[in-house]
Amino acid sequence: MKIAAIGEAMIELSMAGDKADVRVAGDTLNTAIYLKRCAPDLQVDYITRVGTDAFSDRILETMQAEDIGTEAIERDPGGMPGLYAITTDAEGERSFSYWRDTSAARMVFVTPDGPNFSALEPYDVIYTSAITLAIMPASTRAALIRWLQAFRKSGGRVAFDSNYRPRLWGDVDAARAAMSAMWVLCDIALPSIDDEMALTGETASAVVARFLGLKRTGALKRGPDGPLCLQTGTTAAYPAAERVVDTTAAGDSFNGAYLASVLTGGPQDDALRAGHELARQVIGHRGAILPR
Repeated sequence: MKIAAIGEAMIELSMAGDKADVRVAGDTLNTAIYLKRCAPDLQVDYITRVGTDAFSDRILETMQAEDIGTEAIERDPGGMPGLYAITTDAEGERSFSYWRDTSAARMVFVTPDGPNFSALEPYDVIYTSAITLAIMPASTRAALIRWLQAFRKSGGRVAFDSNYRPRLWGDVDAARAAMSAMWVLCDIALPSIDDEMALTGETASAVVARFLGLKRTGALKRGPDGPLCLQTGTTAAYPAAERVVDTTAAGDSFNGAYLASVLTGGPQDDALRAGHELARQVIGHRGAILPR
């Protein structure tokens, strides 16, 4: 099985006082890394655009060290990767500062002749998020959604994570329209309840009812309350994290372990528990990616 994750790989500065650990991360990249770690027999490739600078080299080297395929990544001689810094409070809750307005990833798939998605054709599963959609030009976003609709009709599967970030969108109506289209077309839905409440203004119970009505495979992520199975509407008792140091990539890591289980034929109960357990581990460490 071939899986492509689409998104933005960034340079991460994880702050500890006046010092910073320099790493590579990004929401869909985090998920791709954890997916590959949890299911090493799956082919997991990353689709993005980077520059030809030393930081872009570091991004590719990090992916290759994690056995993530990089052959389809576009390199732009005039481009640079985005950068973000993480700071955390005493409870481990994170805040971010971003420098990504000129990130090369914003122009992935863009050509002088219009959007070109041929790099996605060899794959069985496409995974992406609302962050990926938000950073694209509106015309590329609309074209990608149409392409994914055709991809599904031809037998491909689509997995989608909400990751709603209002600052990236600007226009809330555009965010609602794009994410609504993705929830309808995706096969595996991985929404977060806080994101959906922020985007739509719905209550938690209304979000649950809406996603159960879509009848999709997937999980509604609810933080420390644990995931809700979208196939059955049921949940279970999930253990709380032993300690919370940094909540960065909690949802991304859940997605990676959940997808690894589902895509290798595991039952929903196992997939939900695997996702929750990995997220518990990740939030006990600084940064998005656990050390091997």
